[in-house]
Amino acid sequence: MTGTQQNFGIGTQGTLDDNRDAASAPEVVVRRLIDEAFSGGKLDVSDELIADDIVEHQDYGPGHPRGAAGVKAVVTSLRRSFSDFKLEIEDIVITGNVVWTRNVATGTNDGPYMGHPASGRTFRVYVFDVMRVVGGRVIEHWGVPDRAGVLFQLGLLSPPLRAGQPPETR
Repeated sequence: MTGTQQNFGIGTQGTLDDNRDAASAPEVVVRRLIDEAFSGGKLDVSDELIADDIVEHQDYGPGHPRGAAGVKAVVTSLRRSFSDFKLEIEDIVITGNVVWTRNVATGTNDGPYMGHPASGRTFRVYVFDVMRVVGGRVIEHWGVPDRAGVLFQLGLLSPPLRAGQPPETR
């Protein structure tokens, strides 16, 4: 971890009944998910860390699978487009069974992405995640990735025109 850590849940207020052992502690679960699944590409860790009935608040579109299968689909898609994809926690705050992270996502576009061929360009954007962990599993997730930032950096989206700026001077 390169940033700041504040632990307002486990260290200062004790643990919740469903998160008593170290392996199921909310911070440990979230770090494993980000480090092993997203950065490491180890899909099977999702089976261990994601509840089957997870409540997902991040919009992945219609037909996106639930539970561990949904996380595996996201990781697989990211790693197909960015084989060196990494997600690094820069800041983390734990409040009871809720973990808030500010992450940096990086990668090189060496595979098709959103219907576009690989560009060879790299990206670096912030991703904010909030996860509720009970019994060693993520039961609820909110995610806010900077998708527009990725598209700008890969050259797939142009910044909006300033008022009065002609299109040819972008």
